[in-house]
Amino acid sequence: MATADCEIVAPTRNNSWIWGLFNWTSKSAIMLRNAEKRIFSYLKNAYRGWYVDIGPVVSEADKIWTISLNSESQKTPLVLLHGLGSGVGLWILNLDSFAEHRPIYAIDILGFGRSSRPKFSNDAEIAERQLVASIEEWRREMKLNQMILLGHSMGGFLAASYAISHPERVKHLILADPWGFPDKPADIGNKYNIPMWVRVLAFALQPLNPLWAVRAAGPFGQWVVSKARPDIIRKYTTIVKEEELIPQYIHQCNAQSPAGESAFHAMMSGFGWAKNPMIHRIKDLRKDIPITMLYGSRSWVDKASGESIKLARIHSYVNLQVINGAGHHVYADRPEIFNQFVNDACAFCDAGHKVSDESMESEVTTTNTEESPIDINVVKQKDTQ
Repeated sequence: MATADCEIVAPTRNNSWIWGLFNWTSKSAIMLRNAEKRIFSYLKNAYRGWYVDIGPVVSEADKIWTISLNSESQKTPLVLLHGLGSGVGLWILNLDSFAEHRPIYAIDILGFGRSSRPKFSNDAEIAERQLVASIEEWRREMKLNQMILLGHSMGGFLAASYAISHPERVKHLILADPWGFPDKPADIGNKYNIPMWVRVLAFALQPLNPLWAVRAAGPFGQWVVSKARPDIIRKYTTIVKEEELIPQYIHQCNAQSPAGESAFHAMMSGFGWAKNPMIHRIKDLRKDIPITMLYGSRSWVDKASGESIKLARIHSYVNLQVINGAGHHVYADRPEIFNQFVNDACAFCDAGHKVSDESMESEVTTTNTEESPIDINVVKQKDTQ
């Protein structure tokens, strides 16, 4: 039976009249806490949950909600960063598998889930720096010397930014269908044949945060989540037997004050792109940091960035995998395959493989068979010494 140490922190109150207009939903920090606890009751391994006080990173006293499994292990810990609108609970399909081999830490990124919800900057670069700083302060408080850093979607964007800023702390970077890497196409409307009415609506909604509709639906927010994304709910039925639990958790994560969502809004250029694309900055990542990139074959995220990174980092380890049948939520669509790739990346890290500029061979292999659910496209660097 999974257990947890939990502390309840009152949510930050937002006095804006605009927020009040959309604040008629049934929500509370306690409801979110209870939904998370019910999800984690399906874990096979014991876990611990607590708040890590990271001090005045954005507001006067920021706290990051953290869960851990197998923290007694001496291996390099794996740290998980979720995507937009998510939280630690949606890693339920992965945590037991990861915890078999090493310490696991999953956090609600500052501004999301059960973590503090401070007011972030409206400037894209500053908001990104604030989020990265919160991750670093969390690491310092946790006294983790090095870690394997895994980020999904927006979490992948932040993981890459963190690794560039703090390379000495990252032993392996794992990017799961990462958001914010490619440039935004110059004429996206014509390129994707988007109808004019959709373009007008998108322009009109630009000032609003991406998940405003969940809050605008008020007490029907959970129903909106269930009807809008039934595919997400189906992904969890193999483990989470209560059908209403996942939409309730997602609703409660996003019915609170949209602090982290506002930071994402500041960083985005249209929902699918970043104002400061990571593809132009990944060159600044230290060459000896290995990268594993995991994409879903059916995802809306552009995989071309992964190919570009692979070609650009010819003196580095880059493992690019495309998982057939998986969409953007690759960790939930094909969890067994995703877990295996992540565990393999961690094992590679444990083995102490190093990249050498002086002696390196590139091996490029491509495999795509009907029997296999995986389309593998790998660049592996071999030490020839």
